[in-house]
Amino acid sequence: MSRSMVAIAARNLAMQGADVTLPQYRALVALAGRGPQRSAVLARELGVAPSTLTRMCDRLVRKSLIHRFHRNNDRRSIWLGLTPPGRDLVGVVMRARRAELDAIVRAAGLTASPRELAMLSAFVHASGELPDDEWWRRWSMSADPLADAQAMREGRLASNALA
Repeated sequence: MSRSMVAIAARNLAMQGADVTLPQYRALVALAGRGPQRSAVLARELGVAPSTLTRMCDRLVRKSLIHRFHRNNDRRSIWLGLTPPGRDLVGVVMRARRAELDAIVRAAGLTASPRELAMLSAFVHASGELPDDEWWRRWSMSADPLADAQAMREGRLASNALA
């Protein structure tokens, strides 16, 4: 199943003509769902060495998909955030992936009871992922520095982004 999900993501990424690898796309998705993060936190989340993340981010900065910045109260840490084109790429790919998954489910004649849907939702929550509505809400503000700052003040961004 996981290979199928990766293949669907790769196919939808390729359909956009984006020159982005799957690991780079994972970084974009993490920033879209969790908001701006310190580079060390993002490296841990992705399970890569800080030097690997630095090279990956160099490429994403050159492609204008992310930007690096410093918070006013901490000039030592490097923070990473999505640019509007980075946010838009993630949104387009996620919507295309969702449409493809919907078509696969319909073609296979699959249905789910409310109990099965609740189990899937519990699985998503237990895995540390966000439910769709919350993910899209965070995605919508992920390239807006003012919304990010407001969300940080209100404690709405993921706590690991502050670690």
